[in-house]
Amino acid sequence: MFSGFTVFGKFISSYSLCTVAGILIACPLAIMRYKKRGGNDISMIFIFLFGGLGCVIGMHLLFGITNIQHWHLLFKAADFGDFFKRLQLIFGGSVFYGGLIGGLIAGGISMKIQKLPFDITTDCAAPSIALFHGFGRIGCFLGGCCYGIEWEHGITFTNSIVESANGVPRFPVQLCEAGFEFALFAVLSLFLYKDRFKGKLLAMYLLIYPVGRFILEFLRGDEYRGFLFGLSTSQLISIAVFVGAAAYLIIKEIKRPRILPGKETQ
Repeated sequence: MFSGFTVFGKFISSYSLCTVAGILIACPLAIMRYKKRGGNDISMIFIFLFGGLGCVIGMHLLFGITNIQHWHLLFKAADFGDFFKRLQLIFGGSVFYGGLIGGLIAGGISMKIQKLPFDITTDCAAPSIALFHGFGRIGCFLGGCCYGIEWEHGITFTNSIVESANGVPRFPVQLCEAGFEFALFAVLSLFLYKDRFKGKLLAMYLLIYPVGRFILEFLRGDEYRGFLFGLSTSQLISIAVFVGAAAYLIIKEIKRPRILPGKETQ
């Protein structure tokens, strides 16, 4: 695949390009939708700025946690420079769920500080999260990371950024997840347009995506990402996210004001 190109001696990866493309399309779309519904576009920009920072921190932090068995190497560094090299190896990768959780926490804090309406803000942001991730998975495919299991009818990488992905035909699981995310984006956008499930679109994303991710994980071939009890780290997180989203929707429904018979507004 096309892992990237070099400009003035600087290598620019396809993953980075796809990520930037996702940001430039997904964020303005959410801002436009929020403004159309009476929101302040500057407020949404701040949410994405803080959310983006939380995303970066979260994705690298979770990657480091999956490599916790290597943390002891930090204490064996010969000098300060060696310490940072080891730190980069342990925390240098990224995990989507870490970015998602970190971004949601930072974005939520920003909403709280700005005292923004939770329901409409998250409804406008939810489809864009799926859209952004879809672009990211295309970047994964082009770069050859997050690769699939060996499959005789698959695609053979020859210059993947992950050496173990090269040389054998592999199932294009990255494209499957990208397609799934784009479909999820379309569904959530339709609900937003139709004013359906108000205040629940983010929870719906966190309910539906983990199911698809849990299934697609069985088609992943990059076994270095960590396993526990026979399930990958992402599958375990998928279960937790699904349960959390389901609990939120149930509680929200229980707390929803009921209109008693005979009390309807005239």
